Amino acid sequence: MLYWLLKGILTPVLRFFYRVRVEGLEHLPRSGSAILASNHLSFSDSIFLPLVLRRRVTFVAKAEYFDDPKTAWFFRALGQIPVKREGGSAAQGAIDAAREVLDRGELFGIYPEGTRSPDGRLHRGHTGVARLALHCRTPVLAVAMGGTAELQPIGQVRPRVFMPVTLRFSAPMTFERYYDRADDPRVLRQITDEIMFELRQLSGQEYVDTYAARKAVVGAAAETRVRSTPPPEPIAAAG
Repeated sequence: MLYWLLKGILTPVLRFFYRVRVEGLEHLPRSGSAILASNHLSFSDSIFLPLVLRRRVTFVAKAEYFDDPKTAWFFRALGQIPVKREGGSAAQGAIDAAREVLDRGELFGIYPEGTRSPDGRLHRGHTGVARLALHCRTPVLAVAMGGTAELQPIGQVRPRVFMPVTLRFSAPMTFERYYDRADDPRVLRQITDEIMFELRQLSGQEYVDTYAARKAVVGAAAETRVRSTPPPEPIAAAG
């Protein structure tokens, strides 16, 4: 209830202050579960994506947002799922929560990069999105956000107004051919890379084959190609 109330209030306000353009929204299924895999440039991404959808979408958000009373009410009103980002049992809890959303036939939003891009480039995706797609047998739509980094760069609390924002949706990607290999790491990497390739095509971002650092100097460590794959984060929290 609070989700739709907040959306009803914010939608006309945000459309007044921002020039929002949407492409490919016709690809979104009218019913049934789907995963929306988005690039992640700004805190505002998690606001503009629900804005343009007629269906409810649920994200996971870092637990710190729920610890702060100033932001906890907002994320609870949006129906977001808190998750600690240390991995282990906390990450498995996020996976289980995401499966519950998809099993109900709803939309689940995820940022495969795992965090906001520190330099505006598209970084290597974690394989949680592929694991969810295979285990829940759910299509994936790539969603490319554009303009949000300019209206609210990392570290800036107050967003700029009267800025253009673009959202581009891909056609649904289905991976039935891999359903019998849902736990094969090579398959998970292949699917994730296919999704990231689609995001690169939609967003026009430069792609770098390194994981985005959560705390990084812009451009640092992004020039070296990662050849060994660290354990992937099962799920990506907004933040």
